[in-house]
Amino acid sequence: MDAEAFDAIIVGAGQAGPAIAARCSREGLKTAVIERHHFGGTCVNVGCVPTKTLVASARAIRLAQRGDEFGFDVAGLRVDMARVMARKNAIVARSREGVEGWMRGLKGTEVIVGHARFSGPATLEVGGRVLRAPRIFLDVGGRAVRPALPGIDEVPTLDNASVMELDAVPEHLVVVGGSYIGLEFAQVMRRLGAQVTVVERSARLLPREDEDVSDGIRAILEAEGIRFELGAECLSLARAGDRIVVGAACDGAREGLVGSHVLLAVGRQPNTDDLGLERAGIRTDERGYIVVDEQCRTSAEGVWAVGDCNGRGAFTHTAWNDHEIVVANLFDDDARRIGDRIACYALFIDPPLGRVGMTEAEARASGRRVLRAKMPMQRVGRAREAGETQGFMKVLVDADSGLLMGAAILGLNGDEVVHSLLDVMAARQPYTVISRAMHIHPTVTELVPTLLQQLRPL
Repeated sequence: MDAEAFDAIIVGAGQAGPAIAARCSREGLKTAVIERHHFGGTCVNVGCVPTKTLVASARAIRLAQRGDEFGFDVAGLRVDMARVMARKNAIVARSREGVEGWMRGLKGTEVIVGHARFSGPATLEVGGRVLRAPRIFLDVGGRAVRPALPGIDEVPTLDNASVMELDAVPEHLVVVGGSYIGLEFAQVMRRLGAQVTVVERSARLLPREDEDVSDGIRAILEAEGIRFELGAECLSLARAGDRIVVGAACDGAREGLVGSHVLLAVGRQPNTDDLGLERAGIRTDERGYIVVDEQCRTSAEGVWAVGDCNGRGAFTHTAWNDHEIVVANLFDDDARRIGDRIACYALFIDPPLGRVGMTEAEARASGRRVLRAKMPMQRVGRAREAGETQGFMKVLVDADSGLLMGAAILGLNGDEVVHSLLDVMAARQPYTVISRAMHIHPTVTELVPTLLQQLRPL
């Protein structure tokens, strides 16, 4: 079969792929966009958009339950799970349709629905067609890991996608995994009315975070009635009638947890195992991630990998930045690199955690002289006025250069406030740029200069 020639082929319509396709269209390239399922990828369909929609519903419910604090009563409050999910589905559908409409409207671009596989270098097969291009961009995303737990094939389990298809609030949700995805769902389901227990192998939550951050997050969630089983090294699953027993101890010293539902939230893996990468000379690492250089190029000439599948970032914002790096190098003569970006992310519990740069442990290990400042959110007038005083702000500075090294803001609007620090870090300006600035009162951010004025040697 003769191959059809394109100037560029994008496999996967997640966060980075559509933006690359749009730039290829602007450059006048004959482009194919291949998507096997829903347009928009993880973020739009089973990630950021639906989860943050559920977080918003859960927050509204929580505030209504706290009416006495704010001077009102809400009698007979009832959660209608069907309506909660309908709102989520409607918002997802609009986002998904928006991405697909964008792609189908691009000049010189053909949208192909199907599963693409490499049949050789620079050559893909999809739906009985053979396509060739000198530029191929892989944006194939990832999916939830299904761990090899004893009994896992004997019981029904949920993952980050299927948990958002529930039509009723679980009676008792057991979340296996005390990291970002698991904790967000734990709080959402607790606020919707479920009993929730989080089971985590490590001795504390989010072990890559500093201990005070982990402890602060646990305190927030425990205050809402979420229970924790930490140090659960030997996990197992078993049936008990219509219930599921989650074993958490190697020696049987602790009784198993009995839940109505189990959510597995123990990590992600790339969607690279059925692409025929070896036929195109595309190398992967031991976990299946596509190996790329600092500009997202793979080991095969003319093939780039962007987003979750390249293992260089697990977030929508890193995927978008991958796209920016690729198009800057290809079309703008701008040698942007993955290594230029500063690590930043958020945990979207309520109140959220905003994180940039190094942890305190990493700063200590750097060998540099470090200054630190920390302030409880009770000091923030806007937080007191809003009844949201949980958490703290913490910032780290290089004592010699005055450059910011990292920050953690756990509290009201922490996911937004942290960007004021991130932007100064990206500009490579000293912390005094913020500490001497006049901020608007009353805001959460206005306490950042005060925080920086309290720096002390670590």
